[in-house]
Amino acid sequence: MIASFFKSILLIEVFMVGAEALSMGYYIMSCPFADQTVTDTVNQALRKDPTLAAGLLRLHFHDCFVQGCDASVLIDSTEDNTAEKDSPANLSLRGYEVIDQAKKLIEQQCPGVVSCADIVALAARDAVFWAGGPYYDIPKGRKDGRRSKIEDTINLPSPISNSSDLMKLFWQHGFNARELVALSGAHTLGAARCGNFKQRLSNFDAVNDVDPTLDSSFAKSLSRVCAAGDDAEVPFDRTRNAFDRAYFWALQSGMGVLASDQTLFSDPQTRRVVNGYAMNDAMFFFDFQQAVTKMGLLDVKEGNQGEVRADCRRVN
Repeated sequence: MIASFFKSILLIEVFMVGAEALSMGYYIMSCPFADQTVTDTVNQALRKDPTLAAGLLRLHFHDCFVQGCDASVLIDSTEDNTAEKDSPANLSLRGYEVIDQAKKLIEQQCPGVVSCADIVALAARDAVFWAGGPYYDIPKGRKDGRRSKIEDTINLPSPISNSSDLMKLFWQHGFNARELVALSGAHTLGAARCGNFKQRLSNFDAVNDVDPTLDSSFAKSLSRVCAAGDDAEVPFDRTRNAFDRAYFWALQSGMGVLASDQTLFSDPQTRRVVNGYAMNDAMFFFDFQQAVTKMGLLDVKEGNQGEVRADCRRVN
């Protein structure tokens, strides 16, 4: 009921904002069923595989933090160019086929109108809501970029980053410490590969064999799972497919899987935000929807700065 109320309010905003530049109602005349088509496609995919919710949200993040929200992460490599998606940081990304299916259906309705960048942003929103998170609407009208190079992925945060590194990176994109923690809360969905945190489990440093910020029992359970190899996975929290505050409870208990997760509780500046979200899911939901909407506006391309790809995997 609450979601329906906000949708009604946003529908009113469509006519108030208009359809120039980025706006809620950008496609209201040119492709009125685009939004619903993405929602239906995402919901159908998630009914078959709930773990794709994390993948679709991560696609949006990895897109926006490299060259802005322009669907550059979707472009396939060619003989003369290695694209973003083939970077080690992106090899575990999932959900491309969901974006492809939504694009195919939309192209049948209104060819050459809806950008892949907007579809990625909408799919992430729908994945969050499907998993039990907040509903938020986003302004549309992004254009697709024409550049996708592996070297640009250096701008993505590393799973071994400490809080200072993360705050510096997010600050460069216009985010403060609170927004960093809110966006990191996306890890309430999904799992991490052992290859991204195995360095915490043995020969950690000259003093400690295991990362001292890890709960000792949890570290042993991680080691047992990772005995299967670097591709073995561990959920970020105990409710892998639910968008909730269990991720923050995990950090409070020393059970953050990645070093870049647990560092948020080790640093006093971000620890207070973690504690706040752990106590109040409404606060987390509100801050997340504000931060992810802001993220969706990073360096967007409008007008002739980009294009609307006919195929999300290649430039026109």
